[in-house]
Amino acid sequence: MKIFLTLLRRELAAFFFSLTGYVIIAAVTLLIGATFAMLIKNLGSDASPMPLTQLFFNSLMFWIILILITPVITMRLFALEKSSGTYETLMTAPVGDMQVVASKFAAAMIFYMVMWLPTLACFYIVAHFTHQMHVLDRGLVGGMYLGIFLSGCMFIAIGCFTSSLTRSQMTAAMMSLAIGVILLILGYVAYAQVIPTTQQTASLFYYFDLFNQMKDFTRGTVDTRAVIFYVSAAFFFLFLTFRVVESRRWK
Repeated sequence: MKIFLTLLRRELAAFFFSLTGYVIIAAVTLLIGATFAMLIKNLGSDASPMPLTQLFFNSLMFWIILILITPVITMRLFALEKSSGTYETLMTAPVGDMQVVASKFAAAMIFYMVMWLPTLACFYIVAHFTHQMHVLDRGLVGGMYLGIFLSGCMFIAIGCFTSSLTRSQMTAAMMSLAIGVILLILGYVAYAQVIPTTQQTASLFYYFDLFNQMKDFTRGTVDTRAVIFYVSAAFFFLFLTFRVVESRRWK
């Protein structure tokens, strides 16, 4: 555990003691704020069919931010170490492969969750001026951030895997983005029911229906199928990352 915490502090320092980390947070905050402003402008004086907070997470913009930012967060995790020559030094130190993978993933997830904290300010401002403080109910907010966390686990794990495959940060980011776009397309196909489904395949399609899953989370509803999908996908890509890191012993 001591080794893991040491590695975790090292990775967190790379995020929070560099200008890049704060540029990412500022960019995401700007996009979130612009999206909220656009939603408010589009609504005008009309009544909203659901709280504005739910409108944001049910919009395509949330997923665009997610699949664009997670590759930027994760592309440096392994690729930068390899290109700078510090990867071999790290891997010859008395640390385990699993500790290295787990610390990089945990640091990326902590930074990812911090990145979304400004949404709380947006929620509070909108709720205060619209006199809808009930939208900040703990259950609803907890469901929203659980959805953010679980979806982040999957996409961050994908980014860890792609970063472990190459020395180029740009290549890692593009591969992660490509996988994210494919998942988003599968989610849209399941959500829009582009392909006719039978009773037997409907439950399978739900696992890829990212849009309806997030709708459930924003309503404070936690479907175990969605939790299983995100956790399983995260573990799968982390396992692949571990195998890639471990393969260095055979080279």
